[in-house]
Amino acid sequence: MRKVYVTRSAIPDLLTLGNVFSGFAAIIYLADNNFILAAIYIFVAAIFDMLDGIAARILNATSEIGAELDSLCDAVSFGLAPSFMLYKAFFYQFNSLGILLSALPVIAGVFRLARFNVQLVSFEDKMYFKGMPIPAGALTIISYVLFYVNTNILNETMLFILSMIVVLAVPITMVSNVKYDNMPRPTKKSFKARPVFFIYVILAIIISIASKGYAIFPLMLIYMIVTPIINGIVKFLHYNKKNNYDNN
Repeated sequence: MRKVYVTRSAIPDLLTLGNVFSGFAAIIYLADNNFILAAIYIFVAAIFDMLDGIAARILNATSEIGAELDSLCDAVSFGLAPSFMLYKAFFYQFNSLGILLSALPVIAGVFRLARFNVQLVSFEDKMYFKGMPIPAGALTIISYVLFYVNTNILNETMLFILSMIVVLAVPITMVSNVKYDNMPRPTKKSFKARPVFFIYVILAIIISIASKGYAIFPLMLIYMIVTPIINGIVKFLHYNKKNNYDNN
């Protein structure tokens, strides 16, 4: 009998497939307007997305096919599912225009993932990404829908304005060239590399838990908006410093 060999990459690949299954399950529940279960499955997809990378590095099983598989699964769980959530929660009422608008996050997310793959030079864990990561975009959308759209705490005007901001700002930041911080790892090295962002993430988690989730969306907006501002200030200061050095 021929022996069946299981390669080391099988473990992270199975975790990655768990990601896309969770994304698919989220879409099924969204079709039934079950936003809570859909959000839970997208959260589970994020856990699989984190674990597959950790497993691949521990087992030294990183590969090009693993990176491609990860991006395809991310497109479903963090692109398609959140876009469908936006449509089902708010944009359905605008018919064809609503379909177009709610599709913008998944369109931008797929483009961002493709750009990331062609610019990938190593499989090492990165501290920064070009453009806001697609899981962060998904978290922004999910937290907005769950805690602000479905709870009816916003009046019609505010709901419309915020929904338009979300559906336009999330795609723009994902395809931008702005440098966004990756989620810091719980290590001493990570803290030393980015102490301010590390502290911000810890405080954000505490505040989110204390607010029972309502603070997640405002905190994601801060991350989405403040990062380009800080990046611009740093570039400006670096440019001035270089000019002063050249003039001297």
